[in-house]
Amino acid sequence: MSRIDRPRTHSIAATKTEADTVSVGEQIALEKDNAIKYRSCSWQKTAALLFSEYICLAIMSFPYSYAVLGLVPGLILTIVIAGTVLYTSLIVWEFCMRHPEVKDVCDIGQMLFWGKSWAWYLTAALFIGNNTFIQGFHCLVGSKYLNSVTNHGLCTITFSVLTAIISWACSLPRTFSTLSSLATASAIFTFVSVILATIFAGIEDHPAGYPSKGPIEILIIPAAGTGFVAGMNAFMNISYTFIGQITLPSFIAEMKEPKDFPKALWAVTIAEVIVFSIVGSVMYAFSGSNYNASPAFAVLGNEVYKKVSFSFMIPTIIFLGVLYASVSARFIFFNVFSGTRHLGSHTVVGWVTWAAILAVTWIVAFIIAEVIPFFGDLLSLMSSVFDSFFGFIFWGVAYMRMRRMDYGPRYWEKRGFRGWFGLFVNIFLCITGLFFLTGGTYASVQSIVDGYNADSFGGPFTCESNGI
Repeated sequence: MSRIDRPRTHSIAATKTEADTVSVGEQIALEKDNAIKYRSCSWQKTAALLFSEYICLAIMSFPYSYAVLGLVPGLILTIVIAGTVLYTSLIVWEFCMRHPEVKDVCDIGQMLFWGKSWAWYLTAALFIGNNTFIQGFHCLVGSKYLNSVTNHGLCTITFSVLTAIISWACSLPRTFSTLSSLATASAIFTFVSVILATIFAGIEDHPAGYPSKGPIEILIIPAAGTGFVAGMNAFMNISYTFIGQITLPSFIAEMKEPKDFPKALWAVTIAEVIVFSIVGSVMYAFSGSNYNASPAFAVLGNEVYKKVSFSFMIPTIIFLGVLYASVSARFIFFNVFSGTRHLGSHTVVGWVTWAAILAVTWIVAFIIAEVIPFFGDLLSLMSSVFDSFFGFIFWGVAYMRMRRMDYGPRYWEKRGFRGWFGLFVNIFLCITGLFFLTGGTYASVQSIVDGYNADSFGGPFTCESNGI
């Protein structure tokens, strides 16, 4: 198979004729004789991957966010963030359509910042870090689930190890097309899980812990005295669930018809807004601000209800970590074996290396899960550090670079109102990303410090139960 080189020296300011591009059709032709074909995903399969990424356990943190922010601001932010992510995801898609040689977000990072190698390596570090933290998060949630349904039947470390091993085995398929069937099952089971939890919350007489904290309190707006740290963490919990643009270039790079990507994107965005808003609102309405918990399964007082609804979340607990592990392994594997027969053939070296890369990512993920034993604050920390770049800054810069390429310097003046409006919106995106990186990181770290001071978390590598 001919090599499709990573664009180490390509500048986005170059014209298409100057760029060292390989079209989608040429890439498919190059793979014609390969045993493993990467450009094989339909838009429906890509939609399944997106649904599995977004319709996930993090939905069950929305009631907590609404409890802190108040129901009305929480719902408004849900819609605003969904719209922002939709807009930036379309920018990602436009960029990938212009540059079909792009294989992942690291290629885009280099192209955005003047073709410099340091930009590629820095993006790669953030990319691998984000994905591995998500894997660690799912090891943590796997141990939380197993502790909950077995009433702490084994040491928590053992449960984390079991989750990592099962996830590693499920990560072995090499293409997203193969993973799409698992993705579909994951999204369906997650939907059933959150709907069951919502129904159970409605038919119970009261949430877990009632009436120890008094009558259920439902806030339309934030409570007086709500601090910056609490509000920012609640906001980032919502943001984290929506922001997933980091994987989109990898998904688009395996589509047979990348032009169809918006179909998958619109389908998942509409579903997100409906499911997140309804589940978050109803679960919050039945638990209030004083009986709320994250994940929201913990508000169910009936143990059978809790275990049944949580159990339907098993596929997504496993698969979402698998998806991010696959994205990371794909990135490393492509850069190690680009231009060799191991990339597109079933060779022993290729499969052993693939399995070994995945094993390393899951070992690191297990360590993260044991060292960082907290749920909501981990979501906020991941959102502030990684989503600042991959949710906002990158795509504001990408928009401005593409418009400059199309219309030249001071492009906003040549496009009238549309140009000025686009410039303002995308500068605001970059500022929002910087706010996430600074204020968000501060709020996340301070919340973690407060949690440790209040002895709210378990210690690292402990056998103590973290069940809900």
